Amino acid sequence: MTAQPAIPLLQQLIATPSFSREEQATAQLLFDALQQQRLAPHRHLNNVYSRCERYDEAKPTLLLCSHHDTVRPAAGYTRNPFAPTVESGKLYGLGSNDAGASVVALMAAYRALYRQPLPFNLTLALVAEEEVQGPNGVEALRPLLGDIACAIVGEPTQMQAAVAERGLMVLDCTARGRQGHAARGEGDNALYHAIDDIRRLQALRFPKASASMGEVKLTATMMTCGTQHNVVPAECKFVVDVRPTDAYDNHELLALIRAAVQCDVQPRSTRLRASAIAGGHPLVQAARAVGRATYVSPTTSDIALLRLPAIKMGPGDSARSHAADEYVALSEVEEAIGTYVALISKLADLWSATA
Repeated sequence: MTAQPAIPLLQQLIATPSFSREEQATAQLLFDALQQQRLAPHRHLNNVYSRCERYDEAKPTLLLCSHHDTVRPAAGYTRNPFAPTVESGKLYGLGSNDAGASVVALMAAYRALYRQPLPFNLTLALVAEEEVQGPNGVEALRPLLGDIACAIVGEPTQMQAAVAERGLMVLDCTARGRQGHAARGEGDNALYHAIDDIRRLQALRFPKASASMGEVKLTATMMTCGTQHNVVPAECKFVVDVRPTDAYDNHELLALIRAAVQCDVQPRSTRLRASAIAGGHPLVQAARAVGRATYVSPTTSDIALLRLPAIKMGPGDSARSHAADEYVALSEVEEAIGTYVALISKLADLWSATA
């Protein structure tokens, strides 16, 4: 299946800045593109969605979802990040790989199947604020989509199927002591308390391990402390990146972490939980049937907020995401369109066989 109709739209997306929470222009671009293709789009905030022509509330619904927001350009770009350029079969530009290629490929597959008789409905959702897990992205749109049985979430996975992904909790930790003069050995050094707690976290092991994801990953990543060289700090702040598994609810995990340290621990959010789809689910079976390998993803996506059975699969490579001189191969987009159509068609066969 040719990628040519999708590539001009992807080039337009690259040329239109769409930083998280600033996606108004790309939302309008996608709305207009769907409208020109007579795919009956709707818009809520900066989220754009469409339901298939044969939509029937009595049928289950398969959601096709990806995001059109981007991070800001990484340091080290040697190209204009907003100038879509094709060289040696590669399309360069910010958001080309993450996740513009998934957006246009899912759109093309949706268009191909929009009027086809299927045992389930198709709904397409192109959402905002994914890169910051903002409240005005897929969470704001979800109540308008009705009942969803399962989802394909477009992210750069080399078109392999992520059947599980870790969650994310970012913890702001504050160790406290008492200010004093360094020369006189006064005070109670908060920096030392922070170091002690970081060591405790480094050694912390959780009783339960996930069958698919293994152990919870916990990493101290940032520290802020002190006012000047001769003052014993009364406060030291550090940040911990936690990658939960499906063995724990995020609140349960937070309680275990707090019990292991002496500092104050405040999560920025507990919304991004780990997720996994059962290996026997028809969506997983369909992915395997069309030659897709399954794996566990170390990163989060909108699956964490959808809270329903889903696989993450899309063109491109996660290693290129958020990197300078981001690109996607044109052949990757072409392959993705055909694979999405084949996957959805195979899912329809499996669904019909078990109906």
